Amino acid sequence: MSRNHPREHGSELFIGLDVGGSKVLAAEIDADGHLVTTALRITPGRRVPVPLVEDALTEAVDEVAAGRPISGVGLAAAGFVDAAGERVMFAPHLPWRSDPTRSRLEARWGVPVAMDNDANCAARAELALGAAAGTQSALMITLGTGIGGGLIVDGKLRRGRNGMSGEFGHMQVVPDGHPCECGRAGCWEQYASGNALVRYARSRLDSPSYTQQTSLEEACGGLPEQLTGPMIAEAGRAGDRLAQRAFTVVGEWLGVGIANLVAAFDPEVVVVGGGVSAAGDLLLDPARAALRDSLVAASEREIPDVVPARFGPEAGVVGAAAMIRDAVAARG
Repeated sequence: MSRNHPREHGSELFIGLDVGGSKVLAAEIDADGHLVTTALRITPGRRVPVPLVEDALTEAVDEVAAGRPISGVGLAAAGFVDAAGERVMFAPHLPWRSDPTRSRLEARWGVPVAMDNDANCAARAELALGAAAGTQSALMITLGTGIGGGLIVDGKLRRGRNGMSGEFGHMQVVPDGHPCECGRAGCWEQYASGNALVRYARSRLDSPSYTQQTSLEEACGGLPEQLTGPMIAEAGRAGDRLAQRAFTVVGEWLGVGIANLVAAFDPEVVVVGGGVSAAGDLLLDPARAALRDSLVAASEREIPDVVPARFGPEAGVVGAAAMIRDAVAARG
Protein backbone atom coordinates (compact mmCIF):
# COMPACT_ATOMS: atom_id res chain seq x y z
CA MET A 1 0.00 0.00 0.00
CA SER A 2 1.33 3.46 -0.75
CA ARG A 3 0.23 7.06 -0.41
CA ASN A 4 1.71 9.64 -2.74
CA HIS A 5 1.75 13.43 -2.59
CA PRO A 6 3.56 16.05 -4.65
CA ARG A 7 7.24 16.43 -3.88
CA GLU A 8 9.64 19.22 -4.70
CA HIS A 9 11.77 18.13 -7.62
CA GLY A 10 15.45 17.68 -6.84
CA SER A 11 15.19 17.67 -3.04
CA GLU A 12 16.98 15.01 -1.01
CA LEU A 13 15.10 11.80 -0.28
CA PHE A 14 15.17 10.72 3.37
CA ILE A 15 13.09 7.67 4.26
CA GLY A 16 11.83 6.78 7.71
CA LEU A 17 11.20 3.13 8.47
CA ASP A 18 9.13 2.03 11.48
CA VAL A 19 9.40 -1.70 12.18
CA GLY A 20 6.88 -2.98 14.71
CA GLY A 21 5.63 -6.34 15.82
CA SER A 22 2.84 -6.43 13.24
CA LYS A 23 3.74 -4.03 10.44
CA VAL A 24 6.52 -2.21 8.61
CA LEU A 25 5.85 1.39 7.59
CA ALA A 26 8.23 3.21 5.26
CA ALA A 27 7.72 6.87 4.45
CA GLU A 28 9.33 9.79 2.72
CA ILE A 29 9.15 12.69 5.19
CA ASP A 30 9.63 16.34 4.36
CA ALA A 31 11.47 18.77 6.64
CA ASP A 32 8.21 19.78 8.39
CA GLY A 33 7.35 16.20 9.35
CA HIS A 34 4.73 15.63 6.66
CA LEU A 35 4.44 12.20 5.07
CA VAL A 36 4.92 12.49 1.34
CA THR A 37 4.94 8.87 0.16
CA THR A 38 4.32 5.73 2.23
CA ALA A 39 4.53 1.96 1.84
CA LEU A 40 3.24 -0.70 4.22
CA ARG A 41 4.26 -4.32 4.71
CA ILE A 42 3.29 -7.00 7.22
CA THR A 43 6.04 -7.94 9.69
CA PRO A 44 6.86 -11.63 9.10
CA GLY A 45 7.10 -12.30 12.86
CA ARG A 46 9.70 -13.15 15.49
CA ARG A 47 10.05 -16.83 14.65
CA VAL A 48 11.26 -16.33 11.09
CA PRO A 49 14.85 -15.89 9.87
CA VAL A 50 16.16 -12.33 10.09
CA PRO A 51 16.59 -12.05 6.28
CA LEU A 52 12.83 -12.40 5.79
CA VAL A 53 12.24 -9.38 8.02
CA GLU A 54 14.90 -7.38 6.20
CA ASP A 55 13.42 -8.40 2.84
CA ALA A 56 10.16 -6.76 3.96
CA LEU A 57 12.06 -3.60 4.95
CA THR A 58 13.79 -3.53 1.58
CA GLU A 59 10.52 -3.93 -0.33
CA ALA A 60 8.96 -1.03 1.58
CA VAL A 61 12.00 1.23 1.07
CA ASP A 62 12.14 0.40 -2.63
CA GLU A 63 8.44 1.17 -3.06
CA VAL A 64 8.83 4.61 -1.47
CA ALA A 65 12.00 5.39 -3.44
CA ALA A 66 10.43 4.30 -6.75
CA GLY A 67 13.84 4.28 -8.43
CA ARG A 68 14.98 7.64 -7.06
CA PRO A 69 18.36 7.99 -5.30
CA ILE A 70 18.05 7.76 -1.52
CA SER A 71 19.98 10.15 0.75
CA GLY A 72 19.53 8.00 3.86
CA VAL A 73 17.21 5.72 5.80
CA GLY A 74 16.26 6.12 9.47
CA LEU A 75 15.18 2.90 11.15
CA ALA A 76 12.85 2.89 14.17
CA ALA A 77 13.06 -0.64 15.59
CA ALA A 78 10.67 -2.20 18.10
CA GLY A 79 13.50 -3.51 20.26
CA PHE A 80 16.46 -2.69 22.47
CA VAL A 81 19.00 -0.76 20.38
CA ASP A 82 22.54 -0.39 21.72
CA ALA A 83 24.08 2.96 22.65
CA ALA A 84 25.99 3.13 19.35
CA GLY A 85 22.81 2.68 17.31
CA GLU A 86 24.40 -0.32 15.60
CA ARG A 87 22.70 -3.44 16.99
CA VAL A 88 19.22 -4.52 17.94
CA MET A 89 20.20 -6.36 21.11
CA PHE A 90 16.77 -7.85 21.78
CA ALA A 91 13.34 -7.50 20.19
CA PRO A 92 10.42 -9.25 21.91
CA HIS A 93 8.30 -9.30 18.73
CA LEU A 94 11.07 -9.58 16.08
CA PRO A 95 13.88 -12.09 15.46
CA TRP A 96 16.80 -9.66 15.91
CA ARG A 97 19.18 -10.76 18.68
CA SER A 98 22.39 -8.72 19.05
CA ASP A 99 22.49 -8.32 15.28
CA PRO A 100 24.70 -5.69 13.53
CA THR A 101 21.53 -4.47 11.86
CA ARG A 102 22.61 -0.97 10.88
CA SER A 103 25.86 -1.89 9.11
CA ARG A 104 24.23 -4.88 7.39
CA LEU A 105 21.43 -2.71 5.99
CA GLU A 106 23.90 0.00 4.95
CA ALA A 107 25.79 -2.62 2.96
CA ARG A 108 22.59 -3.97 1.46
CA TRP A 109 21.09 -0.60 0.50
CA GLY A 110 24.29 1.33 -0.19
CA VAL A 111 23.09 4.41 1.72
CA PRO A 112 23.62 5.84 5.23
CA VAL A 113 21.39 4.27 7.89
CA ALA A 114 20.67 5.58 11.40
CA MET A 115 18.84 3.40 13.93
CA ASP A 116 17.15 3.77 17.30
CA ASN A 117 14.32 2.27 19.29
CA ASP A 118 10.91 3.06 17.79
CA ALA A 119 9.60 4.89 20.86
CA ASN A 120 12.76 7.01 21.02
CA CYS A 121 12.16 7.96 17.41
CA ALA A 122 8.57 8.88 18.24
CA ALA A 123 9.85 11.01 21.13
CA ARG A 124 12.25 12.79 18.76
CA ALA A 125 9.36 13.71 16.46
CA GLU A 126 7.10 14.91 19.26
CA LEU A 127 9.90 16.90 20.94
CA ALA A 128 10.93 18.63 17.73
CA LEU A 129 7.58 19.26 16.09
CA GLY A 130 4.78 17.74 18.14
CA ALA A 131 3.03 17.49 21.48
CA ALA A 132 6.24 17.74 23.55
CA ALA A 133 7.68 20.74 21.68
CA GLY A 134 8.96 23.41 24.05
CA THR A 135 9.00 21.13 27.11
CA GLN A 136 11.99 20.33 29.26
CA SER A 137 10.64 17.03 30.59
CA ALA A 138 8.24 14.60 28.97
CA LEU A 139 7.39 10.93 28.73
CA MET A 140 6.57 9.29 25.42
CA ILE A 141 4.44 6.13 25.56
CA THR A 142 3.84 4.16 22.37
CA LEU A 143 1.09 1.57 22.30
CA GLY A 144 1.12 -1.01 19.56
CA THR A 145 1.64 -4.75 19.69
CA GLY A 146 3.50 -3.96 22.92
CA ILE A 147 4.52 -0.78 24.79
CA GLY A 148 7.56 1.37 24.11
CA GLY A 149 8.72 4.55 25.79
CA GLY A 150 10.97 7.54 25.44
CA LEU A 151 12.36 9.79 28.18
CA ILE A 152 12.97 13.51 27.69
CA VAL A 153 15.00 15.32 30.37
CA ASP A 154 16.34 18.87 30.13
CA GLY A 155 14.83 19.18 26.66
CA LYS A 156 16.80 16.22 25.30
CA LEU A 157 16.09 12.57 24.59
CA ARG A 158 17.92 10.40 27.12
CA ARG A 159 18.86 6.94 25.88
CA GLY A 160 20.73 5.74 28.98
CA ARG A 161 24.09 4.03 29.40
CA ASN A 162 23.22 1.06 27.19
CA GLY A 163 20.90 2.97 24.87
CA MET A 164 17.99 1.06 26.37
CA SER A 165 16.15 3.54 28.58
CA GLY A 166 12.40 3.87 28.20
CA GLU A 167 11.54 0.16 28.04
CA PHE A 168 8.52 0.86 30.19
CA GLY A 169 6.46 -1.94 28.70
CA HIS A 170 8.54 -4.51 30.56
CA MET A 171 7.97 -3.11 34.03
CA GLN A 172 6.32 -5.88 36.02
CA VAL A 173 2.90 -4.76 37.22
CA VAL A 174 1.34 -8.15 38.10
CA PRO A 175 3.58 -10.75 39.76
CA ASP A 176 2.93 -14.13 38.12
CA GLY A 177 0.68 -12.38 35.60
CA HIS A 178 0.23 -13.01 31.89
CA PRO A 179 3.37 -14.41 30.22
CA CYS A 180 5.20 -11.87 28.08
CA GLU A 181 7.11 -12.38 24.85
CA CYS A 182 10.20 -10.98 26.57
CA GLY A 183 10.32 -14.23 28.59
CA ARG A 184 9.04 -12.80 31.86
CA ALA A 185 5.51 -12.52 33.24
CA GLY A 186 3.19 -9.72 34.34
CA CYS A 187 4.75 -6.99 32.18
CA TRP A 188 2.80 -3.76 31.73
CA GLU A 189 2.43 -4.33 27.99
CA GLN A 190 0.43 -7.49 28.71
CA TYR A 191 -2.27 -5.27 30.22
CA ALA A 192 -2.09 -1.99 28.26
CA SER A 193 -1.34 -2.63 24.58
CA GLY A 194 -2.91 -3.74 21.32
CA ASN A 195 -2.40 -7.37 22.30
CA ALA A 196 -4.10 -6.76 25.66
CA LEU A 197 -7.03 -5.02 23.98
CA VAL A 198 -7.64 -7.91 21.60
CA ARG A 199 -7.15 -10.55 24.29
CA TYR A 200 -9.76 -8.92 26.53
CA ALA A 201 -12.39 -8.66 23.78
CA ARG A 202 -11.76 -12.19 22.53
CA SER A 203 -12.05 -13.61 26.04
CA ARG A 204 -15.48 -12.02 26.47
CA LEU A 205 -16.72 -13.28 23.10
CA ASP A 206 -15.44 -16.76 23.97
CA SER A 207 -17.15 -16.77 27.37
CA PRO A 208 -20.40 -18.83 27.51
CA SER A 209 -21.71 -16.35 30.09
CA TYR A 210 -21.41 -13.38 27.73
CA THR A 211 -24.82 -12.92 26.08
CA GLN A 212 -24.90 -9.21 25.21
CA GLN A 213 -25.32 -8.18 21.62
CA THR A 214 -22.12 -6.82 20.09
CA SER A 215 -21.13 -5.74 16.63
CA LEU A 216 -17.75 -7.38 17.19
CA GLU A 217 -19.30 -10.78 16.50
CA GLU A 218 -20.28 -9.62 13.03
CA ALA A 219 -16.94 -7.86 12.49
CA CYS A 220 -14.99 -11.08 13.10
CA GLY A 221 -17.49 -13.35 11.41
CA GLY A 222 -18.33 -15.08 14.67
CA LEU A 223 -14.72 -16.19 15.06
CA PRO A 224 -13.13 -14.40 18.04
CA GLU A 225 -9.66 -15.50 16.94
CA GLN A 226 -10.12 -13.29 13.83
CA LEU A 227 -10.78 -10.17 15.91
CA THR A 228 -8.25 -7.33 15.52
CA GLY A 229 -7.50 -4.06 17.25
CA PRO A 230 -8.81 -1.88 14.37
CA MET A 231 -12.10 -3.81 14.48
CA ILE A 232 -12.43 -3.06 18.19
CA ALA A 233 -11.57 0.61 17.66
CA GLU A 234 -14.15 1.00 14.88
CA ALA A 235 -16.82 -0.72 16.97
CA GLY A 236 -15.97 1.39 20.01
CA ARG A 237 -16.32 4.64 18.08
CA ALA A 238 -19.70 3.37 16.81
CA GLY A 239 -20.89 2.82 20.38
CA ASP A 240 -20.40 -0.91 20.85
CA ARG A 241 -20.42 -1.57 24.60
CA LEU A 242 -17.98 -4.48 24.61
CA ALA A 243 -15.46 -2.58 22.50
CA GLN A 244 -15.76 0.46 24.74
CA ARG A 245 -15.33 -1.71 27.82
CA ALA A 246 -12.17 -3.21 26.31
CA PHE A 247 -10.72 0.28 25.85
CA THR A 248 -11.75 1.22 29.39
CA VAL A 249 -9.94 -1.77 30.88
CA VAL A 250 -6.80 -1.20 28.81
CA GLY A 251 -6.97 2.55 29.47
CA GLU A 252 -7.17 1.99 33.22
CA TRP A 253 -4.07 -0.20 33.13
CA LEU A 254 -2.38 2.45 31.00
CA GLY A 255 -3.16 5.07 33.65
CA VAL A 256 -1.82 2.88 36.46
CA GLY A 257 1.49 2.45 34.64
CA ILE A 258 1.69 6.14 33.80
CA ALA A 259 1.14 6.97 37.50
CA ASN A 260 4.22 4.91 38.37
CA LEU A 261 6.27 6.71 35.72
CA VAL A 262 5.03 10.14 36.80
CA ALA A 263 5.97 9.32 40.38
CA ALA A 264 9.48 8.44 39.18
CA PHE A 265 10.11 11.24 36.65
CA ASP A 266 7.60 14.05 37.38
CA PRO A 267 7.30 15.16 33.72
CA GLU A 268 5.52 18.19 32.32
CA VAL A 269 3.50 16.11 29.86
CA VAL A 270 2.85 12.48 28.91
CA VAL A 271 2.49 11.92 25.17
CA VAL A 272 0.73 8.76 23.99
CA GLY A 273 1.29 7.47 20.47
CA GLY A 274 1.36 4.18 18.58
CA GLY A 275 -1.41 2.43 16.70
CA VAL A 276 -3.70 1.90 19.71
CA SER A 277 -3.63 5.64 20.47
CA ALA A 278 -5.71 6.24 17.33
CA ALA A 279 -8.74 5.42 19.51
CA GLY A 280 -8.28 8.84 21.15
CA ASP A 281 -10.37 9.57 24.23
CA LEU A 282 -11.87 6.07 24.23
CA LEU A 283 -8.45 5.09 25.58
CA LEU A 284 -7.11 8.31 27.09
CA ASP A 285 -10.09 9.32 29.24
CA PRO A 286 -9.93 6.16 31.42
CA ALA A 287 -6.13 6.50 31.48
CA ARG A 288 -6.38 10.06 32.80
CA ALA A 289 -8.87 9.00 35.47
CA ALA A 290 -6.69 6.08 36.57
CA LEU A 291 -3.64 8.35 36.67
CA ARG A 292 -5.43 10.72 39.07
CA ASP A 293 -6.64 7.83 41.22
CA SER A 294 -3.28 6.00 41.31
CA LEU A 295 -0.72 8.79 41.57
CA VAL A 296 0.86 9.30 44.97
CA ALA A 297 0.08 12.75 46.48
CA ALA A 298 -2.14 13.55 43.50
CA SER A 299 -3.97 16.30 45.39
CA GLU A 300 -0.70 18.00 46.33
CA ARG A 301 0.86 18.25 42.89
CA GLU A 302 0.22 19.37 39.34
CA ILE A 303 -0.70 16.25 37.39
CA PRO A 304 0.77 16.24 33.88
CA ASP A 305 -1.54 16.26 30.89
CA VAL A 306 -1.89 12.96 29.02
CA VAL A 307 -2.13 13.97 25.38
CA PRO A 308 -2.19 12.19 22.03
CA ALA A 309 0.93 12.36 19.88
CA ARG A 310 0.64 15.04 17.21
CA PHE A 311 1.87 12.53 14.67
CA GLY A 312 -0.26 9.72 16.09
CA PRO A 313 0.76 6.22 15.04
CA GLU A 314 3.21 7.76 12.55
CA ALA A 315 5.40 9.53 15.13
CA GLY A 316 8.02 6.78 14.96
CA VAL A 317 8.50 6.99 11.22
CA VAL A 318 8.61 10.81 11.34
CA GLY A 319 11.27 10.71 14.06
CA ALA A 320 13.28 8.08 12.18
CA ALA A 321 13.42 10.26 9.08
CA ALA A 322 14.42 13.30 11.16
CA MET A 323 17.16 11.23 12.81
CA ILE A 324 18.80 10.24 9.52
CA ARG A 325 18.39 13.75 8.13
CA ASP A 326 20.29 15.12 11.15
CA ALA A 327 22.91 12.33 10.98
CA VAL A 328 23.68 13.01 7.32
CA ALA A 329 23.87 16.76 7.96
CA ALA A 330 26.27 16.18 10.87
CA ARG A 331 28.58 14.14 8.64
CA GLY A 332 28.84 17.13 6.34
